[in-house]
Amino acid sequence: MAIQWYPGHMTSARKKAAETMASIDVVIEVLDARLPEASTNPLVRELRLHRQRPCLKVLNKSDLADPDVTRAWLAYYNRQHGVKAVAISSKNQSEVARLPALCQSLAPHRNDNTKQLRMMIMGIPNVGKSTLMNALVKRKIAKVGDEPAVTKSQQMHQISVRHSIVDTPGLMWPKIEYPSDGLMLAASHAVGRNAIIDEEVAVFLVALLLDRYPALLSARYGFSLEGLDAVGVVEGVARRRGLLMRGGEPDFEKASTVLLQDYRDGKLGRISLETPETRRVMLGTGIEALEPVVE
Repeated sequence: MAIQWYPGHMTSARKKAAETMASIDVVIEVLDARLPEASTNPLVRELRLHRQRPCLKVLNKSDLADPDVTRAWLAYYNRQHGVKAVAISSKNQSEVARLPALCQSLAPHRNDNTKQLRMMIMGIPNVGKSTLMNALVKRKIAKVGDEPAVTKSQQMHQISVRHSIVDTPGLMWPKIEYPSDGLMLAASHAVGRNAIIDEEVAVFLVALLLDRYPALLSARYGFSLEGLDAVGVVEGVARRRGLLMRGGEPDFEKASTVLLQDYRDGKLGRISLETPETRRVMLGTGIEALEPVVE
């Protein structure tokens, strides 16, 4: 299943972001720590490199991600020119408070107390950008929701006398090149419900978890995974949770919703859907993750 989601307001948001980029010093790009590259918008890179703006990559929701994998991603990004990376949870005020100083280190010409450091926060929908904005300005200025694309327009806010920040709408890109990226984004609720089929996304997620985190799956749902494929696991969850249709058949749709929500809420444990190595292998070989078929 190829997933594409590009609501109409994102075209104007991209144009406005390109205009604003000319007047800011540092881009804060918010990523999902569980899938940093899949949640990296290539348009953000294109816009900031055109204006030669440095970037602070914020791996948000790090409390939900595999800490060993997150450390590998931080090392990967911190080797890049003009980039710093940090892992945080936007719900942790002390972690958020570090961000202006990190941005300042990327723009030393703004460290003379004469001109404000001007930052712009960017990222795809539903990576926690609004929660992060509220924590940065220490008041509720951005609407927070569990649906993608809550923020619809660009706004500028003062953090302090020395720091200002422009908040931008969550921005997707017109074509998701790699199908597995679309499925990871869908599993993490970064695309609208009208663009996905939960059952297919759940089977993709379970196949990945069977390969990398089988113990977490077994511990959460309380049954052995031996001899089961991804479809079998989803059916097992349905039976274990009593999600049955008339006649006693497992309700695959409801079980898929349960699995996806458990992953999104961190109830399965700390999970990362990609690593620098899996990304390298995927891009180097051109082989995409298999897309399991729901019978």
